[in-house]
Amino acid sequence: MTTHPTPALISRYASGGADVDDATVWAVEAHLEVCAECRAVLTGAVDPGTRDLLDRVADDLAAGITAGPGPARRRRRRRTGVAARVLPWLATAAGLMLAAVLFEKTFASLPSLVLLLAPVAPLVPVAAVWSRRLDPAWELTAATPRTGLPLLMRRTLGVLIAVVPVLAVAGWGTGHSVGLWLLPALGFTAGTLALGTVVGVDRAALALAVTWSAGVVAPSLAGGQLPTVLTGNSLPGWAVTTVVLTAVLLVRARRRPRELTRTFR
Repeated sequence: MTTHPTPALISRYASGGADVDDATVWAVEAHLEVCAECRAVLTGAVDPGTRDLLDRVADDLAAGITAGPGPARRRRRRRTGVAARVLPWLATAAGLMLAAVLFEKTFASLPSLVLLLAPVAPLVPVAAVWSRRLDPAWELTAATPRTGLPLLMRRTLGVLIAVVPVLAVAGWGTGHSVGLWLLPALGFTAGTLALGTVVGVDRAALALAVTWSAGVVAPSLAGGQLPTVLTGNSLPGWAVTTVVLTAVLLVRARRRPRELTRTFR
């Protein structure tokens, strides 16, 4: 309402008059929320019995608040969100790379286990942050608009922020080029997310990890040499692969945003 309701209209509103339609009731109530002058008119329009009842209720509430106990002190709750629940999986990835460093230092004649495991090291925690079994609020998350690409990228970025320093320390400790461990790790992460829009991130991570282990890690250790895909000449290929897979993820997420709900498995 752009003008004040008349005292007669306020009186009919206060008495619940049948001639006041719903649209008018809504307009009067919206105006009363912002106009103290009209609220004073409403107070005078209420019949004495109702006004007396409201006064008694207000007095009883004030007395109860005064006589009642003070506000309870809030206890600090233990964090149980997805960020806390993924910590063991981040520790697992860090422990895996530490074991790889120790293995490489001990068995220098074998292919670098650090380079062999770096591509799949982020996959376990990436799958963990998108697992419905580890997210206590996955139903709410999956049902809200924020489930889309921004949330997917934020969670993945959080994992990479935690895992990449571990990979950096492992690469520095064993003397490997940054590109040889970073680009494959980013490529496999992008591939997991892109494939995850179809089958779920956890299933995609498991499939890629098993495929890499069976097709690259095991044959490399058995043959005693690194595969071609982990040499310096492979860096341009990894860079292109990472860019292409990221583009595929962005396109699928924007054209079919509902597909991202499949990441919760």
